[in-house]
Amino acid sequence: MATIDFFDRGWRINPTGAAYIQDDREFSFNEVGELSCRIANALLALGFPKETKGAIWATNDVTAWTCTLGLWRANMCWIPVGARNAAEENHYILDAFDCEVLFFQKYFAAAIAEMQPRLPKIKHWVCVDGDAPEIVGSVALQTWIKEQPTTRPTVAVDMDDMVMLSSTGGTTGMPKGVMNTHRSLQTFCAHYTISCHYLAEENIVNLAAAPMTHTAGILSLPATARGGTVVVVTKPEPALLLAAIPKYKVTEFFLPPTVIYRLLDIPDLKQKVDFSSLKYFMYGAAPMSIEKLKQSIEVIGPCMMGGYGQTEAPAAISYLPPDEHFSNGKIATDERLSSVGRPNPLIGVEIMNEANEIMAQGETGEICVRGDLVMKGYYKAPDKTAETIINGWLHTGDVGHIDHEGYLHITDRKKDMIISGGFNVYPSEVEQVLWSHPAVQDCAVIGVPDEKWGEAVKAVVELNKGQTVTADALIALCKEKLGSVKAPKSVDFVDALPRSPVGKVLKKDLRSQYWDGARRKI
Repeated sequence: MATIDFFDRGWRINPTGAAYIQDDREFSFNEVGELSCRIANALLALGFPKETKGAIWATNDVTAWTCTLGLWRANMCWIPVGARNAAEENHYILDAFDCEVLFFQKYFAAAIAEMQPRLPKIKHWVCVDGDAPEIVGSVALQTWIKEQPTTRPTVAVDMDDMVMLSSTGGTTGMPKGVMNTHRSLQTFCAHYTISCHYLAEENIVNLAAAPMTHTAGILSLPATARGGTVVVVTKPEPALLLAAIPKYKVTEFFLPPTVIYRLLDIPDLKQKVDFSSLKYFMYGAAPMSIEKLKQSIEVIGPCMMGGYGQTEAPAAISYLPPDEHFSNGKIATDERLSSVGRPNPLIGVEIMNEANEIMAQGETGEICVRGDLVMKGYYKAPDKTAETIINGWLHTGDVGHIDHEGYLHITDRKKDMIISGGFNVYPSEVEQVLWSHPAVQDCAVIGVPDEKWGEAVKAVVELNKGQTVTADALIALCKEKLGSVKAPKSVDFVDALPRSPVGKVLKKDLRSQYWDGARRKI
C-alpha cells in the first residue's frame, strides 16, 4: 500500500465520521480528505516530481498534519521538523535535506524569516493558519489551494519511493537523514495492526499527545486506516492529555517514559482519572523503569504496551503487548518486564558479534534487523549507509540478547557502554536499580575519566519532589544488587536532566561536563 492508502481506507469506510478532533472541533474524513487532495493538486500543479521534499514546521495541529497527507497523496516526501527543536537545528535539517516546500504556522514565522536568506533551496513558503508577511513570497494555505479541485490525483507509486526523510536527532553529532519508504511504513502499520486487536464494533480513539512530527504521527495511521478518530493535543501538558482520555474514551496512545513518570507523580491519579477506556498505552523511545512500569499497571491499568523501534526501522521492531505483562494471572517477572517484547513477524532480528556473525540465543551482542521495515538508507550518505546496513542487516547500535522465551532485551547503546577496570558496565542495568529507589524520579549513568579505572561509573540523579536520599545510600543499593564493579563510584544530584525535545536524556551533554579537557574520550 502507498502511505496515503491508510488514510483513504478510513475515509472510505467512515466518510462522515470524525477523523480528527482538536480543541473540541471535529474534522470529518470527508473534510480532511478533500483538503489533502487540494494540497496534493496544488503541489502537482507546480510541476514537482515524486520524492520532492516538503517540511511541516508546526506544533500538533490537524491542518498541519493534513499537509503531510497532501505530500503523501502527491507521492512526495515529508521532512518532519521538530517544533521544539532549536531553530538552527531545523535550519540544518531543511538545508541538508534539500527541502523545497515549507508549510509552517505563524507562530514560527519570525524564526523562519531570520533564516530565509540562508535557505535558497526552498521555493515555496505556505502558512497553514493565515498570512505571514514577514516571510518574503509566502502565501496563506487557503489562498494557495483556492482554485484546486477536491478530486484525488492519479499518481504513479513505487513501493520503494521515499515518503519520509527523518532526522536521527543529532544526539551524537549532526543529524543524518533516514529515508523511509512506502514499504517500510506499510510494514510498520502491519505490525501495529497485528499487535493491537480491536473488534469490528469497537470505536478506536487514538490520542496524539506526543509530537506528531516524531512518533505520534505515524502511530496515528493504523487507527485512521480502521476509520478511527485521532484526538490531537496541541500542548504537551499532562492536564490536557489526562482530561482527554475519559472525555473522548481514548483507546490507545503513546508517551515516552519521562512523561509517564510525571503523570505517576500526580497525587491520587487513579482516583482522579478514569482510564477504563484504554486498551493500549504504549511506552518506548527510552528504557522504562521496571518499578514505575509496575506502578503504571497498578494505577493506569492492564493496558501498558512496550515498543522498540528506531528511526531507521520505524517504531515496530518488537512489541510487548498488555497481556504479556502478565503470567498466570499475576504481573510477569522482572526479566519479562525488562524486555521490549518478541520481535514482530514481518522482520528478522538476530544478535551479532563484532565479526557480523549470528550469536547463540542468550548471548549478548549487537541487535541487527532485516526486512521490509528497514530504511532505504541515509540521505546522500552512502558511506554511512554501508557502515550501518551490512549484508542486508541493519546494525542498530543497540546491545542486547534474546532470552529463552524469545523476548528481546536491550542492554544498552554500544556507545554508552562503560569500560571500567577492564570490565564492561552497561548503564541501563545500573539505572534500573537506581530507578527502584522511591526517591529517584529519573537518572542517567555515564562513564567519567578516572586515573585508576580508566572510566569510573557515575550516576546523575533527578529526585522526586520533596524526597531526599544520600549518594552513599544509592551506591550501597547498587552494590547490594549488582556488586561493587557495576556500582557508581559517585553520584551527582541535579534539578533536571538534559533532554531532547522527545524526552530522551542527552548523555552526550552530561559526558561533556566531565570529559572536556580530558586527554582521551574513552
